Amino acid sequence: MHNRHQFDRPAACPRVHARSPLQELEQAFLALARGVEPLTFPAHLVCQEPDSAAWPVDRVRCQLAHPSTGAELRERTWREVVRRARELGAPWDVVAVAMTVPVLRRMLARLSRPGHLERAEVEQEALAAVAVALRTVDLGAGRLDREMFRAADRAVHRLMYAARRSAVRETSDVATHLAQSRSAVPADHGASVNELTILARAVRARVVDAAEARLIARTRLDREPMGRLAAERGVSVRQLYRRRNTAERHLAAYLRRQAQER
Repeated sequence: MHNRHQFDRPAACPRVHARSPLQELEQAFLALARGVEPLTFPAHLVCQEPDSAAWPVDRVRCQLAHPSTGAELRERTWREVVRRARELGAPWDVVAVAMTVPVLRRMLARLSRPGHLERAEVEQEALAAVAVALRTVDLGAGRLDREMFRAADRAVHRLMYAARRSAVRETSDVATHLAQSRSAVPADHGASVNELTILARAVRARVVDAAEARLIARTRLDREPMGRLAAERGVSVRQLYRRRNTAERHLAAYLRRQAQER
């Protein structure tokens, strides 16, 4: 009878963390605001009594978030930022989207993200929605910023809903196939056929490799968190989910063939 020791765990390796989409955008924005020749914006649009005629765009963004900035000043500033992004293009398109970053960070931090959905994917979806809204929002409408934030919120919730539905389907499919496999695969010499036995046979048949079998065993049978295995292997959680999904499709097809040959 097979046991978990045949799927030995690999040694942990260091993981390199790349900047997230929000971090990448922030770096580009700050480079514009704090370079040798900082990108500036008319200060009177965002402040009633500015200390200079023009402010760097990062200072403008801070002022937008300050409690002392009234709704009219915010509206005036956002309308001009959006206008410049549409009519002038780069770098104002970058500035306009980057102006939303502080609010997006707070918004995304409150969300309960599914474990198999990477933060980078959620951030990218939110930024893409803001970029689209930037081109389509009515300049005459009130609170342009709210329209962009609502667009981001809707896009992110659609993404998470689809991810949760996909995870439920995948889990249900695998559970069904493994449960059915006890009768689909004949036991050797009367030994009880359990899930590990089936995985071992699939490895011998080269349907999945040992690493894929170990991944399925540890996450599906032992219920280990995917994040722990991703850290061990030095890959992203999303990559590991994709690898498991591919292996499970091969395993399911193998089990169906075995059932048909009985």
